[in-house]
Amino acid sequence: MQNNPLAVIAIILVSIYVIKLWLDDLRAMRSGKPHPKALPGATPTSWTAVGIAALGATLILAGETIGEIQLGLAEQQSNMTVLFAAYTLCAAVVEEIVFRGYIVVENRGTAVKWMAVLGASILFAALHPFLWDWREGRILWTLGAKGWFSTVVVLLSSVWFYTVRFARFNPSGSLLPCFAAHLTKNVGVIAIKAIQGHLIGLY
Repeated sequence: MQNNPLAVIAIILVSIYVIKLWLDDLRAMRSGKPHPKALPGATPTSWTAVGIAALGATLILAGETIGEIQLGLAEQQSNMTVLFAAYTLCAAVVEEIVFRGYIVVENRGTAVKWMAVLGASILFAALHPFLWDWREGRILWTLGAKGWFSTVVVLLSSVWFYTVRFARFNPSGSLLPCFAAHLTKNVGVIAIKAIQGHLIGLY
C-alpha cells in the first residue's frame, strides 16, 4: 500500500474523521452529556494511566530494538516514506478503536476475557504484513526470522494495549492509554527508522 500514495492519503483522511468522531464523544462525556451511541472507550482517564501505558510501550520498543541488534536483524529494516509514517500514526488510533474498543469480551469472567485478548492479539499480529506480502494480486509468504520476530513483538504490544484498557489504573476503560501506548510505539519506530536511514522521501 505504501507504493500507492493516493490510497494512503484516502485512508489518512478517513482515519482523521473517525478520530474526530471519537474526540467529539469524549468531549460530550466530559461535559456530562454523553452520546447514547458513543464510540467505545471515549471516556476520560488519569495522566498516570496514560504515562504507564506509554512507559510500557517504550520498554517493548527498547526490547525490540535490542533484540533486532542481538539477532542481527537490524539491517533488515524496511524503508518508510514520510507519508506512510503519518498513516501509521493515524492508523494507530483507529486500530485501538477497532481492537481495544470493539473486539473485547467482558462480563464473562477473567479467564475468558484474557483468552479473548490472546486470540484478538494473534489476529492483530497476523494482519500486520511481516510474514506475508501482497503483490500482483496474491499473497507471498515471508517467513524469515525478521518476520517472525516482528510479528511476536506486535503480539506482545497488542497484549499490552489490552492490558492498559482493562487495568485498575484505568477504571473507566478509556482508550486514551491505549492510544498513548500505540502512538509511543509507532513514533519510536519512525524515529529509529529515521536514525538508521530507512525513512526515505515524502511519498
